[in-house]
Amino acid sequence: MDRQPVLEGERLLLRPLTEQDWEALFAVASDPEIWAVHPAHDRWQEPVFRAFFDDALAQGGALAIIDKASGRVIGSSRFQDYEPSGEGQVEIGWSFLARAYWGHGYNSEFKRLMLVHALESVGRVLFVVGADNVISRKAMANIGGQLTGATRTVERGGRMVDHVIFEITRESFATDRWQSWRIKPAVAASAADSERRYRSPD
Repeated sequence: MDRQPVLEGERLLLRPLTEQDWEALFAVASDPEIWAVHPAHDRWQEPVFRAFFDDALAQGGALAIIDKASGRVIGSSRFQDYEPSGEGQVEIGWSFLARAYWGHGYNSEFKRLMLVHALESVGRVLFVVGADNVISRKAMANIGGQLTGATRTVERGGRMVDHVIFEITRESFATDRWQSWRIKPAVAASAADSERRYRSPD
């Protein structure tokens, strides 16, 4: 599975995150309200976000989320913990968007682009969500995520936080949704083309 594809939707383009995205992405992430109900509530602080950003680059599955209309970086997400054995599975997470893009379907758009790509290679996609993160749990319900009953405890913001695990399988991803969000070869841009057309503003 290619964990750093270039994926293009109606309003968004996803491309591999690079070191050059730091300034633009931190400009988004430095809004404390983005993290107010997130388990990592201190991620708006530069040292904390720098560690998050460096880890994203090191893991190799991070994507920058670009608003096609403006060419600006408006968030990021990751494919991580890829397990190819059996039917295969991968986790989608570490995602955030600028608040101006909340409530307008942008979260669903980039998640569906990532799901279509992932489910062409694996049978199951996981999402790990803070147990008390009402916003993220609602967003998962909106894209068809199902609670698995499994839980995970992770250190966030200096404390241990309980998380629940959602899944979307190839079978549960509705046929009409799968067809409408399938990435056509002509639409999936090359990374080089993406860099030229959607370079982060200086």
